Parts: sequence; C-alpha cells; structure tokens
Amino acid sequence: MIVFFYDKTFEGLLTAVFDAYNRKTFPDKLLAEGDVAPMFMEESYTVMTQSDKASRVWKALHEKLSKSACNMLSYVWLSELVGSDDLIFRYIRKAFDNKSSVSIEMNFGDNDILEVHQLAKKVDKEQHSLKQFIRFQKAADDIYFAPIVPLYNALPLAIDHFTDRFSDQKWVIYDLKRKYGYYYDLKTTVEITLTDDDHILSGKLDESLMAEDEKLFQDLWKGYFKAMTIKERINLKLQRQHMPKRFWKYLTEKQ
Repeated sequence: MIVFFYDKTFEGLLTAVFDAYNRKTFPDKLLAEGDVAPMFMEESYTVMTQSDKASRVWKALHEKLSKSACNMLSYVWLSELVGSDDLIFRYIRKAFDNKSSVSIEMNFGDNDILEVHQLAKKVDKEQHSLKQFIRFQKAADDIYFAPIVPLYNALPLAIDHFTDRFSDQKWVIYDLKRKYGYYYDLKTTVEITLTDDDHILSGKLDESLMAEDEKLFQDLWKGYFKAMTIKERINLKLQRQHMPKRFWKYLTEKQ
C-alpha cells in the first residue's frame, strides 16, 4: 500500500495530485500528517503544500472539465466526509487519464463519478437550506447575529448571498460546529473566530446581549406566525420535509 501524508487542505490535495504525476507514484490512501500509518504500508510520501503546484493542477482541471464539474469537486471537499479526499483524488486522476474527447463527468456508470455528483448535490442542498433558514438576532451593539450548525461546511458557498442580500447592516454568521464564521462591516466580509461562544451554543443570544427592541420584534414575529397558522392543517411530517428539524432551534417562529 502506498500512502501520501498531507496537511488536509484543498491546496494540499491538489499538490498531492501534482506530486503523484511527477513521481509517477499514486497513493492508495491519503492521510493527514501525524496519522498512524497502516500496518501493510509499503511506501509513504509526505506532500509539501505549494500554491504554484496546486494552481497548475486546478487550471489543468478547468481545461479537462466543465466549470460545473470543478465546482462539484469543491463541494465534495466541503462535505468533510471521511474518504472524500480519496474520492476527489480518484476523480481527478480519471479526468487527467481520460484519452477520449468525451468528458468523464457524465459517466455515471463509474461509481466514483456518480458518488461525486450525488455528494455535491447534498452539499449544494445544504447551502440553499442556509439561505432559507438562517435567522438574524440584533445584538446590543447593533450587529445582527446568526448562529448555525450546518450538516456540511456549506457556509462559504452561501456567504456571497448574505453579503448581497443584507448589505445595509452589520452582521455575523457563525458556524458553531466548526468554530468560525463571517463578519460583514458594511464594506467587506471577513472570516472570524470567536474566543468565547458559550453564550450562543443554545442557538440564541442571551437576552442581556440583545438590542432593546429585539425581544419585542421576536415576540411580534412569533405572534404573527401563530396567528397565521391554521391548527387543523398542521402537518409536522411535511414541515420536516421542507424545513429540517435540525434548523428549528435557530428559527424564531419555532421557539
């Protein structure tokens, strides 16, 4: 078994592809630096991430694949699922080794190509769910705050939507699971990490941190939602189908 160790970044993965073709040695398994080596490992190689190598691989992929297919590889990476990097590596290798004039991306008879397509769709669905179900709460410093826990690391895919949609207010969207988020200051959107997020783990700001009128607006919204609900037509099964229950704790109207 041949094992490549790398830094578990997307740039590192692309560098691994470059080095594999340069060495003419292809890994059976990709592992993080410091991981325990498999018992039957015959050869190992440690990848040193280099942006120029990664850029060359990414550029070459855009020449072999459509923009949509390249986006799918990015989505699969953001899935963070175990083995997703191995899957991406195999897909890229098949793209580069393909001698046909027909792209591999529609060859769903190949399990790897089908799996990339299916997994990318799941991540894409998650980013659309974020756009639908994120709810902001106004803090005392007039910054609108929204905590989330997405199934996949889909926040980077959705952040441009919020920058465009809420360009007239300062806001923070924070991924509690991955301990990072984005802050928009009316000019730019930057990635941030909070040193203390214990007060938002419940999905709501502490009332002591809310703006004076935030609690009032939340009560008004819940009252409106309740008044518009026809009890005889409540269908919890249908609600869960269109609005996954894991988002409910972040929705003001479901509190």
